Order: sequence, then structure tokens, then C-alpha cells
Amino acid sequence: MSSRRYRLGAVIAAIVLAAGALTACGGDDAGGSGGDGGALRLGYFPNITHAPALVGVQNKIFAEKLGTTTLETKTFNAGPEAIEALFSGAIDATYIGPNPAINGWAKSEGTALRIIAGSTSGGAGLVVREGINAPADLKGKKIATPQLGNTQDVALRAWLKANGLNADQEGGGDVSILPTANSDTVTSFAAGDLDGAWVPEPFFSTLVGKHGAKVLVNEKDLWPGGQFVTTHLIVRAEFLEENPEAVKKLLDGHIAAVDQVNADPVAAQTAANAHLESLNGKKLDPAVIAAAWQNLTYTVDPVATSLQASAQHAQDVGLLEPVDLKGIYALDLLNEKLRALGKPEVSAGELAK
Repeated sequence: MSSRRYRLGAVIAAIVLAAGALTACGGDDAGGSGGDGGALRLGYFPNITHAPALVGVQNKIFAEKLGTTTLETKTFNAGPEAIEALFSGAIDATYIGPNPAINGWAKSEGTALRIIAGSTSGGAGLVVREGINAPADLKGKKIATPQLGNTQDVALRAWLKANGLNADQEGGGDVSILPTANSDTVTSFAAGDLDGAWVPEPFFSTLVGKHGAKVLVNEKDLWPGGQFVTTHLIVRAEFLEENPEAVKKLLDGHIAAVDQVNADPVAAQTAANAHLESLNGKKLDPAVIAAAWQNLTYTVDPVATSLQASAQHAQDVGLLEPVDLKGIYALDLLNEKLRALGKPEVSAGELAK
């Protein structure tokens, strides 16, 4: 792989080696056990696309289901940094988008992680300022994404390429793509420093509802049936192997959180907003959250059919070498729980082992 093909590769590869060294020295050095009396360290993002995590933590659903296993949490701005934390042993599981999970799988040669459940479909796209009405209008413009190689970054690059536009990894090309933290994207767009952004909710609806942006692409319009994985739940493969009971408890909490989010959207929006305030020091406008909610589907189904397409998109734009994703899903524990609850099982499709 060339240095231009994926600049995060060297960083992640180094972290994989470091994580391996820690493992060789003894698992306890990389973090606590998830068994009874131990801890489970869970990552997630302060985004509405991670609402099951926000509600699950805020309403103590995870804490209740984990029982004597202590829940420890950490938040991230974008997927690559969450993958780095997973590789280094700083967290045991995380809610994350598809492309960072694919990259992590590829860099570790299928050893570092497993997808154990879906969480969210939809809720992302390209918003722009007035005067931009078609792909050709983006030439010479500055467009933000959360981080190089994250799910929205790959989606933008693939869409630009499909429309005959190029963008390199250094911010050059027909369109200048600028990796920018989501909260900073809102500020920069409002100040006139950006022409648009491919972002997840609630930033998508915030830019539209509060700052005059218009929707050029709603990503769900690019996928069959409007369904594509935005967020799923992954675990360290080693943690899954050594602590299956803790992972089962995590899944109990995840299923219950998704059910609560869908059963009472208004209450879930209130809980999610309260948790965002605890993380960011301020609440979102309830109207923004309500708008975002309409753009999202919360489901334990990982929408596995969209994962291979996401990998292909990353390959097409030079961010990923061809990779075999068979085995990336470990859905047996989830389906065990779903059967017990009388719910439909989910499938990994062609990506099952």
C-alpha cells in the first residue's frame, strides 16, 4: 500500500503491533476483565446516530443489564480514533460506523474485532450553501467530513467520483475535502469558511435548520430501500472470546435501548438530549432532534448487505486495499437473545463465516 493510499494505515498498523505486545505480556495489562466484578469499557459518539448508546447510558439501561460488571464509557468524534482505542485495548466495545470497522478488520487481518449487532440506518448526507445545485457546482469548493477515512468521508469521496469529480487526501483536487470535527463544521459553515459538509445527524439537520444549508444529497437515496448501516456495535475479538457472558449482557442492554428508542421516540429524544448536554455542556434544539429522528432508523439488524458496498466504495477512492470481510460478523449471541425474546433473527448474508 502506498503512503498516499491510506495515511492512517501506518498508525493503525503500529497500534496493532503495540496491542499484540500488550497481549503477549498478559491480558490484564490491556484493561480489566468483563467478567463478574470486572468492567466493560464502551465507546460511542455524541451524535444522534448513536441514540441507542446515548439513551442506554443516560437511562442506565446498560448498567442495569450488566449487573455486577461495571460500565465505563468513552466518547469519540469519529471512527478512526475509536478503532485506535479498540486496538490499543483502551476500550472493549464501541458503537461505530462501517468504514472504520472495515479498515480495522483489514489492518488486523481479521483478528481485532467482530460486529455483534446493528444500531442505526440512515441519517447522513451532503448539505451545501445556496447556489450549489449540482455536482458540477462543487468544483473549487470546500467540503467538510468528520475525519479522513471515516464513514461520511468515504461516502463523499465515492459520490464525487461517481459524478466525475476528484478529491485527494491532502485537500486538493476538484473539491477540497477538509477533515473537521462535527461541532467545528457547524461553526465554520456559519462563518462562511465552508461551502458544505457530508455529516451525520444531528449536524445534518442542524446545518439545514439553523444555518441555511440545503440538502444536495440525502444518503438514503443512494441505497436500495433507503437502508444502509450508519452505526453498528463492535467488540474486541479477544474480549468476545474471553468474556462472552459480559458481551451477552451488553447485547441485553443494546436490545433494550433500541426497543426503548423505538417505543417512545419523544422520551428517547429527551433522554438523548440530556445525555448530549452532559457530554457537551449544552442541549440541542428539540426541533433539530425531531428532524434528525425522522431521518434515522434504529435497528439491531446490521444491514450487512450494505457493508460490502461500503468496502467497495473505500477501495474505489483509494482508501482501502481489497479485503475479504467474511467472518467480520459474530451474530450468534444476538440471534440467541432475539430468539428468546420472540423477535426476528438477523443475518450476515454472504459475509457469514
